[in-house]
Amino acid sequence: MTYGLTDEALEALGQQIMAGSGGAVSEVSVAYNELTLLADAARILPLLTYLRDDAACRFHQLVDLCGADYPERPQRFDVVYHLLSMTKNHRIRVKVRTNETTAVPSIVSLFPAADWFEREAFDMFGIYFDGHPDLRRLLTDYGFQGYPLRKDFPMTGYVEVRYDDEQKRVVYEPVKITEFRDFDFLSPWEGAQGAYGLPNADPKGG
Repeated sequence: MTYGLTDEALEALGQQIMAGSGGAVSEVSVAYNELTLLADAARILPLLTYLRDDAACRFHQLVDLCGADYPERPQRFDVVYHLLSMTKNHRIRVKVRTNETTAVPSIVSLFPAADWFEREAFDMFGIYFDGHPDLRRLLTDYGFQGYPLRKDFPMTGYVEVRYDDEQKRVVYEPVKITEFRDFDFLSPWEGAQGAYGLPNADPKGG
């Protein structure tokens, strides 16, 4: 929420930013008393520089940077930046769009706090950030396959980890769906016999 501003004032601020952005902002929207800008990914650095340095904006603090996945779109990813102006007591959301292969310029040189945020977005979604000083996975293990927050990533993952007592080390293996993970969508009474070899159980006690 952008405190102290009406929706009309937020819309006016958005239009002012759009006019001063040199064409970097293509859309301004206000919803639930929050201002959102849709911007050109290639021009995110000059836009955020403008938002940080312009006297009417002064968004000096990067609060968050995250990804969002819309797999039905050609540009399936949003990169979302949340900025705060401590001077003006304003908040703003900036979105850019990209796909699996097109990198978004890193903003680490502008906001050093973006370092791990961008690494997390790369790790979880596979979004690339051009110019990042150390773009590697942050939350998953070395050798992890896939990107867990993509909507087409399977719930079971692709690889499972176990400790092999013979080899005395951790080994990676393809996920195996065993009989205990055979989801038959039956009720507990109906599924008990097939899953565990139990006799038929009558929920009425018969």
